[in-house]
Amino acid sequence: MAPDDFRRLALTLPGAVEGGHMGHADFRVGKKGFATLGYPDAKWAMVKLTVAQQAEVCAGVGFEPVKGGWGKRGATLVELAAVEEAAALEALRLAWGNVAT
Repeated sequence: MAPDDFRRLALTLPGAVEGGHMGHADFRVGKKGFATLGYPDAKWAMVKLTVAQQAEVCAGVGFEPVKGGWGKRGATLVELAAVEEAAALEALRLAWGNVAT
């Protein structure tokens, strides 16, 4: 998956808009971020999941917890070259749902 594919998927979610945060593209619903593109570098994205959701998606290919405290709270890296589009979309939907309510 290319970065533009991740961007396209994120922006299909209701009310999702693209902005920027600390030099990276981010995706928000309302004022709450649910995903980042280009973190820690251009090969990766990040979704904000719960710890349980993180455990579920990390059982698949292309996901791993962010190192450190953020990862222990559910922040999850998405390896763009390795992840299937359907899996990325499901992770984005979960992250979107965590902040859209």
